[in-house]
Amino acid sequence: MPGSFGLVIKLLLSVMCVLALTGSVRPSNLQETLMRGDITMVSRNSPTTYYEDRSGVTGYEYELAKSFADYLGVELKVVLADSTADIFPMLDKGQAAFAAAGLTVTSERQRRAHFAPPYLTSSGQIIYRRGGLKPKAIADLSQGQLVVAAQSSHSQRLRALQANELPELTWSEGTDLEVSDLLQMVATGNIDFTVVDSNEFRMLQAYFPNLAIAFDITEKQNVAWAFEHSRDNSLHLAAEEFFNLPQTQAKLLRLSERFYGHLDQLNYVGAKRFLRQTEKKLDRYKKEFIEAGEQHQFDWRLLAAMGYQESHWNPRAKSFTGVRGLMMLTRNTAKELGIENRLDPKQSIEGGSRYLAKLRKRLGSEVQEPDRTWMAMAAYNVGYGHLRDARKLTQKMGGDPNLWHDVMETLPLLSLKRYYRETTHGYARGQEPVDYVQNIRRYYDVLVWQDEQHPVFPQEEESLMVSSSAVTVIPPLL
Repeated sequence: MPGSFGLVIKLLLSVMCVLALTGSVRPSNLQETLMRGDITMVSRNSPTTYYEDRSGVTGYEYELAKSFADYLGVELKVVLADSTADIFPMLDKGQAAFAAAGLTVTSERQRRAHFAPPYLTSSGQIIYRRGGLKPKAIADLSQGQLVVAAQSSHSQRLRALQANELPELTWSEGTDLEVSDLLQMVATGNIDFTVVDSNEFRMLQAYFPNLAIAFDITEKQNVAWAFEHSRDNSLHLAAEEFFNLPQTQAKLLRLSERFYGHLDQLNYVGAKRFLRQTEKKLDRYKKEFIEAGEQHQFDWRLLAAMGYQESHWNPRAKSFTGVRGLMMLTRNTAKELGIENRLDPKQSIEGGSRYLAKLRKRLGSEVQEPDRTWMAMAAYNVGYGHLRDARKLTQKMGGDPNLWHDVMETLPLLSLKRYYRETTHGYARGQEPVDYVQNIRRYYDVLVWQDEQHPVFPQEEESLMVSSSAVTVIPPLL
């Protein structure tokens, strides 16, 4: 990121060269980082932090940490902790310069590490299975089996509740359990309750539609990066400066939209219906989606999600406006693409994919991915002319016409006369393309999860809970 810090880095490099020659003063952690040319973060392998998909490494924490490394002018290296319990010892041993792992800031953790400025807030939530035991208060947790991750902020909270309010409270802690493992165990009935951070449950809820929130056991807590407690706080100060930059604040908004902005689109009923339809229908058309994806450079699961949004994978679907087929092509679009039979699923999928690729190409390289694909889908729904009007209006209102986050805020304004009367293409139901794109993104998330998740069988989970030494039961206080 540009700024005065770049000049400071150059000066520091000059000073370090002199110091390296004289050997008179030990360089600071920041200086060593700049000389070495890399910085290591420790994280967790999870959908909210760091993971790999078909396009490579990504995750909220990774993308933010990559910006920090770019700001320093060094390469980002990543080490993954097996569990949250391993993160702070890894910092203490110097195996990483900082932890970016969705860590909530607690008083106990503040005694172990320095925290950078917060970038998210989250609360601890009791999760239960619909149709199973539903606790209404902390005391009700004794009616079932509660399991949380070992040495997590949630285990800290439960210990405080046990010590101060509810001595009879008991639970189990698993050292090798991630959030998705815990939710899977509740969903399959192997345990009754767990506690997870609210942002992580938002991310994963659509994959477990039979799970719900009982209540929060904490107030909103800050989420921040952790640095080793040390007299040398040079890296911590550099992180503070990084988070105070306007560019970083803009980056946080983009990351929030990218990873969390579409999560509330899929409710319980919609998620259950989607999963049922996936089991019943998707295999019939999977081959066609894969072929179209390879031909037009799309992830086939994105095209499948789009097909579900359009028609619920019904090749004979028809709207009141005469749009037809699995990908709901208009008569004019089908003619333009050379599609002879809109009701033929193979032709419809190929035609819809080709048209989406055409819209994506038309947007131009100034719109970067994934925003370029989101805008192409919006144009597929509302028309390219209306999308162009929305982008112009976005720029006029001080937003960035190349960011989906900004354009999606403007699109609904196309239904208001004081805005659309100044556009080329006039009135549009501008909220529809926003909902359209956000729904597809959520369906896509679920398909990716289903396709890439390694299933945990219920009998394996039960065995883990009964016999594994990785699980510790916390007894009631006497």
